[in-house]
Amino acid sequence: MPLSEEELRLLEQMERALVEEDPKFASTLRGSSFRSNMRRKAIWAGAAFAVGVAVLMTGAIMSLTPVGIAGFVIMLASATFGLTVIRGRAPAAPTDDDHEAPAEPRQRGGLGLIDGGRSGRKPRRTRNHAPFMERMEERWRRRREGGF
Repeated sequence: MPLSEEELRLLEQMERALVEEDPKFASTLRGSSFRSNMRRKAIWAGAAFAVGVAVLMTGAIMSLTPVGIAGFVIMLASATFGLTVIRGRAPAAPTDDDHEAPAEPRQRGGLGLIDGGRSGRKPRRTRNHAPFMERMEERWRRRREGGF
């Protein structure tokens, strides 16, 4: 479903405001270098994970516990880094301003506004909107009355 003219106008205004406020960030979002940089980091994380698996298996086969532990740590660090890159978030670095300003809620998968406000997923439909406990109680009543 395409955006309406008003939504397009608002989006253009927001983009202009972003360019005026932070032109370097706006050019990063516009260019493909941002995506290729993220892809490169994800590939490196995957390669490091494979190296970690090899080190872990080497330690297990040769009965060298420190080598196995080192392989596990390599795997854990590369998986954490890779998932952070894939989700599009930079690891949070503590700053001095953290206690002064309230934290803004993070959006999953980066800036949804640039993509037209769509997250790319369809909303999950449920057949029954009753709370879980009410549904369970109703099932229990039916079983007691009807006999399984």
